[in-house]
Amino acid sequence: MPRQLRAEQTRATIITAAADLFDRRGYEATSLSDIVEHAKVTKGALYFHFAAKEDLAHAIIELQSQASRQVTGDVDVRGYPSLESLMRIMFAMTRMSVEGPVARAGLRLATGTVTVRPPLRHPFTEWLEIVTQRLLGAVRESDVHPDVDIDAVAHSLVSFFVGTRVVGRSLEPAARLPRRMAEMWHVLVRGLVPVPRRPRYMTLITRLERETTAPV
Repeated sequence: MPRQLRAEQTRATIITAAADLFDRRGYEATSLSDIVEHAKVTKGALYFHFAAKEDLAHAIIELQSQASRQVTGDVDVRGYPSLESLMRIMFAMTRMSVEGPVARAGLRLATGTVTVRPPLRHPFTEWLEIVTQRLLGAVRESDVHPDVDIDAVAHSLVSFFVGTRVVGRSLEPAARLPRRMAEMWHVLVRGLVPVPRRPRYMTLITRLERETTAPV
């Protein structure tokens, strides 16, 4: 195996192991020795890629951010209405949390004591922009009431999304997240969407929940 490829695989192994421990134990309760043992690598291999635990945390947040942008781009090119795009993006982010520890750890790190270093932006700032842009589009498309406070709704929606995952971490398995996401959207659609347009989005919620829980 070429040296560069082997190094990339080792780095990915370390990140996945760290994400799993950060997700299950928390950042503060996880040591570099714990990560070395969990990843089954040497300390030298870990320090070759990461000088400190904070660098590992930052790498995980960066990966989560990249994945969120990738999901957003993949949805946007399909030309869905703005509200549907927003729902699809958030269900896709939920699926990432179900399938792997990096997205779950990224959220836990973002809600903890780890400082997000420039030029990387805080995930919540990016999510607020994603939500705000699509809510504005949904208002223009008459899928959301024209008199809603977009800033307030965007902040509430991101808080709802994050809070559902934070609360669920302690109370239920990650596999429950798609159901919680569907419940969230049932509440939001009833409050945001004009009555004639609600049936379409209620049906969409059911379909997206089913797609999110289906095997890849």
